[in-house]
Amino acid sequence: MSDNSHEQHEAHTGPVKTPKQMLLLSFASFVIPVFIIIGLVYYVTSGNKPAAGAVNTEKATAMRIQKVGVVEVRDANRPLKPGADVYKAQCAACHDAGAAGAPKFADAGAWRARLGQGLEGLVNSALKGKGAMGAQGGGDFNDTEIARAVVHLANAGGAKFDEPKAPEAAK
Repeated sequence: MSDNSHEQHEAHTGPVKTPKQMLLLSFASFVIPVFIIIGLVYYVTSGNKPAAGAVNTEKATAMRIQKVGVVEVRDANRPLKPGADVYKAQCAACHDAGAAGAPKFADAGAWRARLGQGLEGLVNSALKGKGAMGAQGGGDFNDTEIARAVVHLANAGGAKFDEPKAPEAAK
């Protein structure tokens, strides 16, 4: 019976057979994770890593701390540009080609339904934007100059609008 008992005991033992092996296994199971943790901490804290997506860290920092608004000083007494000049600078890129559904310059058929809005409705659409056309207000031209471009564009499409006059300066 003692031999049979000894065989059962041998079948249930682990890979550690001596106290020296147990000491080495205990030491390794403590030291190896410590070195792994130290290595990970060193990796994370070493070097100046740029923020995700930022190649130029100085530029990225400047973009994050930039001013919210911009003040632009313009000469309020400058002469207003005529509608044809504003049209060429601001509107021709889309309206000459008919891009994104824009009615083409001098296409009376395309302008017929739009002219029913009247000049005020057309100018409002130009200043605030409509469909694929972005808002034109607040750009390089003031509202009166945009209105002059609208008159130029609409009159080429069959309208008979008068070009807006410059607003009188407040005294």
